[in-house]
Amino acid sequence: MNIRKANSQDAQGIGKVHVDSWRTTYIGILPDDFLNNLSYEQRTDLWKKNISDATNYVLVAENEQNEIIGFATGATRKTNSVPNATDLTSIYLLEEYQGIGIGKQLLKEIFAYFKLKGYEKVFVEVLAENKTRKFYEYYGAQYVNNTEIKIGGKVLEELIYVWNDIDKVIEKIK
Repeated sequence: MNIRKANSQDAQGIGKVHVDSWRTTYIGILPDDFLNNLSYEQRTDLWKKNISDATNYVLVAENEQNEIIGFATGATRKTNSVPNATDLTSIYLLEEYQGIGIGKQLLKEIFAYFKLKGYEKVFVEVLAENKTRKFYEYYGAQYVNNTEIKIGGKVLEELIYVWNDIDKVIEKIK
């Protein structure tokens, strides 16, 4: 397994992981027709833009065959006005690669980047029904607020968490 910074040639692989992981992660949470209509092509186009945007930091995880099996992204959301704070905007892994430490390594690498950039706090937003919120909680994310968002025509509760000490997160992962 290899984790590295994404480049423009990774957009298609990230797009595939994005669609496939949403279809497994959000089954029973998001409407089936919404999940079934997710498009590899649309997500590839989205990731071409995301990777080329200098305000985004995108990491990929590859398996031994150099196939992208997961990714993590960080960027300061427009709604984040907290000084010296940024956001973990996503971590997604293909289902068959979950639970074996790859997400932990992606988290470690992106937090090392956040530390290098001088951030003191990191926020993450996660759907209340998404079991991966327990992953964030395990690594010290603290609940601070909630909001409602609409995806695929369904209103969902989104939880907002914060890590107040980047060093503690990195230390816990070691």
